[in-house]
Amino acid sequence: MAIIISGTEVSKQIKAELVTEILSLKSKGINPALATILVGEDEASKVYIGQKIKTCEKLGIISHHHKLAPDASEGELLQLIDKLNKDQSVHGILCQLPLPKNINSDKILLAISPDKDVDGFHLLNMGKLLSKKNMKEIEQEGMYLPCTPHGIIQLLKRTSIPISGAEAVIVGRSNIVGKPVALLLMAENATITICHTGTIDMGATTRRADILIAAIGKPKFITADMVKDGVVVIDVGVNRLPEGLCGDVDFENVQKKAKAITPVPGGVGPMTIAMLMVNTVKAAKKLGAIK
Repeated sequence: MAIIISGTEVSKQIKAELVTEILSLKSKGINPALATILVGEDEASKVYIGQKIKTCEKLGIISHHHKLAPDASEGELLQLIDKLNKDQSVHGILCQLPLPKNINSDKILLAISPDKDVDGFHLLNMGKLLSKKNMKEIEQEGMYLPCTPHGIIQLLKRTSIPISGAEAVIVGRSNIVGKPVALLLMAENATITICHTGTIDMGATTRRADILIAAIGKPKFITADMVKDGVVVIDVGVNRLPEGLCGDVDFENVQKKAKAITPVPGGVGPMTIAMLMVNTVKAAKKLGAIK
């Protein structure tokens, strides 16, 4: 039976480390602050924003929440972002996705200052990640890494899963998870394959994986016959079924073959929030020093 990789427990370690950093910053007159923006009434988005605000409060990070109506215009949102970009008391800005259809998400993400882009989605920050060869260069740059991919790397490292030399297969090619996690795994010297809707005989590819990352948004898509014995499985999916939440992996059956696996909930989700806090503290260090 597989070892269960608890994102809840690993995120607690990271947040405990952050408390020390936050107290040190406050002793120097720097109060880390995160501004969150929610447009509309999407129930899942409300939950995610609530979790982020609650975590800020627990860690001693100042939280500024801005809620816009479902019919808010793109111009209103851009105006708010411009105001937050200029506010020196705000170190990080997060605009919760998805946005209403009348708003161009790419335009909004580009409007957030790269220095306050604690989601790590700005093209400048993504470009910096693409340009680096290894983790040493990434760490020297001090860039904001996308939260979910960075959380996955921390889960593997902090549970002593070997990455260097491993064959890693990623199911899903999104800009939020698939592409950036591939770059981070390569920076850790893994060999990467990305599967997507155009992949022929996906099972033949996923069965090669030493590390399998499922981020495709389809409930229980990865089945036991698609993995080899001893695989490490990271399930990024969060799918709502009548019986409750489940991931992109058929957890019950895949865990019988896996060496280690993340649950849903309690796996990658808590790590995403923890790495958002890491980026916010990093931003406070950078921008606080400038101020």
